[in-house]
Amino acid sequence: MPTILHNIQWNEQDDLLHTLLHPKYDIVQHPLEQGFEAEVIKLSCAQGDFVLKIWNQQAKPDIGSQYLLLQFLLAKGIAVSKPIGWGMLDNEDQVLLTTFDGTALTNMNKKKIVQTATLLSAIHHVKITESEYALLPKYDFVDYFFPDITMYTDISDILYQIMPMITLEQNRVIHGDFHLGNILTAENRYTVIDWTNGQLGDSRYDAVWSMTLQKIYISERYAEVFRDAYLAEHPIAEEELHIFEALACLRWILLARQGGITVQPQAQQNIKQVIANNPLLVERNCEV
Repeated sequence: MPTILHNIQWNEQDDLLHTLLHPKYDIVQHPLEQGFEAEVIKLSCAQGDFVLKIWNQQAKPDIGSQYLLLQFLLAKGIAVSKPIGWGMLDNEDQVLLTTFDGTALTNMNKKKIVQTATLLSAIHHVKITESEYALLPKYDFVDYFFPDITMYTDISDILYQIMPMITLEQNRVIHGDFHLGNILTAENRYTVIDWTNGQLGDSRYDAVWSMTLQKIYISERYAEVFRDAYLAEHPIAEEELHIFEALACLRWILLARQGGITVQPQAQQNIKQVIANNPLLVERNCEV
């Protein structure tokens, strides 16, 4: 019986996809979520469970690059979902099929936070050969992480004052949006998902973005646990931490204004506290 998988024009695929496309396999669909960027569907059959992600919103990322990046990271021993195939629907919405690797982390504790920090550190320590650099996407930092920034002069004025304070080192694999919602667990194994923003970038920014999100959405205490565990394996100077935290706050404010992230009252209060504790933002009278 034809399934949603048969309605996709596959550009690249793993051998397993040939099996899933065989008509003898009944595939059951379970909608998981409809996010800002994509629809996520769980597919279950005799071969196991899989995840189909359909980019049917305004965002049109390069899924071909994401597919190759997942293959690259798997080969390097990083805990990511196995890519099964990527392609397009008739309306040109891009799709990515991967293995299903569990459920989101819950009941957080210090041990789990340390484990997530170790995961991110492992990603940032991936060794890249000269020939492999050409396989990984690389973007202009401001254009990519601060889209349409010129429309928000109060943010852009501060951003362009802070950017010259740091020399970006876009020579590491970064996730681009590493937070607890993008980590799945199954049978004591963690898997990092949602590599839409994966690219060659500055690992310091990637780490501090994650720390900042934890301060905003979880707690200052757990953010400090994450920070200490990460810095033990991947040191960052205190001055650089302030600079990248300021950039992370500016990006959060931009995304909040653009409707790209969820802004709850507590998160609003927490971001104000992060700003109040960052000397670079206090000096420049930054406001949410």
